[in-house]
Amino acid sequence: VVAAAALGGPRNSDAQVASPSPDVLSALLVEVRGLRSAMEQMASAGPRVQLALGRLQLQEQRVNTLVRRLEDARTSIARARTGLEELTGQQSEHERVSRESSDPEMRRQTEAELKHLKTAIARGTLDLQRLEGEEATLSQDISAEQGRWSELNQRLEELERALARR
Repeated sequence: VVAAAALGGPRNSDAQVASPSPDVLSALLVEVRGLRSAMEQMASAGPRVQLALGRLQLQEQRVNTLVRRLEDARTSIARARTGLEELTGQQSEHERVSRESSDPEMRRQTEAELKHLKTAIARGTLDLQRLEGEEATLSQDISAEQGRWSELNQRLEELERALARR
């Protein structure tokens, strides 16, 4: 009887370990469901992060392209201004020569050159105005694209914070 009791005792405790209580099973089930949910969220977050990064890179390329175009426009504006200054200087010189010249042939030739210079100055002025308008448009476009870039960057930061909480 003593041996049976001694042998039976451990068997009863083994039976208790082998069949966990319903509270433990429900807690494990809740844990498994939570893990599954976390894995599903992580799996869905990967493509969202990649998509946001791709959009951010595209937006950055757009901004960089517009910045290069703006720099080109500013270079063209500087060249156009220099050209206009040269033409204006030539015009002043021709007007002085025309006023001071006593030779009628020289005056006639200078007046004809002045007419061409005035036409070139008018064309140059219009070209400069067009370039300045383009510069203003590009500056506005850059501001808008930088705003979009900032918005995408904020979304990416929000995703990062959401992932860090998990």
